[in-house]
Amino acid sequence: MDRRPFIYKLLVCVSLIYVLYVLINNVVIDPGAEMFLSHKTSPGRELKPRIWLTVMYIHVGFACIAMASGLINFSTRSYEKRRSFHRVNGYVYVTSVLFAVLTSGYMAPYATGGKMSSIGFNLLNILWLVMTATALVHILKKRIPLHRRWMIRSYAFCFTNMLIHLLTLVFHQMIGLDYVTSYTLGLYSSIALLIIAPEVLFRMEANYREH
Repeated sequence: MDRRPFIYKLLVCVSLIYVLYVLINNVVIDPGAEMFLSHKTSPGRELKPRIWLTVMYIHVGFACIAMASGLINFSTRSYEKRRSFHRVNGYVYVTSVLFAVLTSGYMAPYATGGKMSSIGFNLLNILWLVMTATALVHILKKRIPLHRRWMIRSYAFCFTNMLIHLLTLVFHQMIGLDYVTSYTLGLYSSIALLIIAPEVLFRMEANYREH
């Protein structure tokens, strides 16, 4: 039994729920991000809430576009029936990742958890950009299987924010650590899991083919 349709449908459901959560949280519940900003430790440079908030909204917007465009391109129909659309949408994904990384780079020095978290976000941005660029190089050289693998690795990072907050909730509410420590642990744990998850998926695919 081919599990790819199930995995794709699961991704669609998770993505839709997450995008809906982001919209409700940022537009209805906490439009000024006051709850999130209240956890910020004193950064080395002065945080200007209005500018930070604008950059944050731009970041969230492009991250959601990357999540949606990547999801569409993983659809078999997108590639087999509309290759020109698949190509254009691929460039939309790459552009969205670039802007998401640039805006994240601006916010990194102000990250909850101070310098330790700032380093983590910069590492995350480098990894996401390198994986996306690698996927782009492979498709330009017509290496479709390698392109697909690197796109999966890149796309996993679209779920960074969701995973960070989920793990922060676990460390803070369930284990009882303070919020800042929980957030920092959530960040580094997310990086590790997002690197490992695609490799587990590839191993599962290989085992399926062998059987």
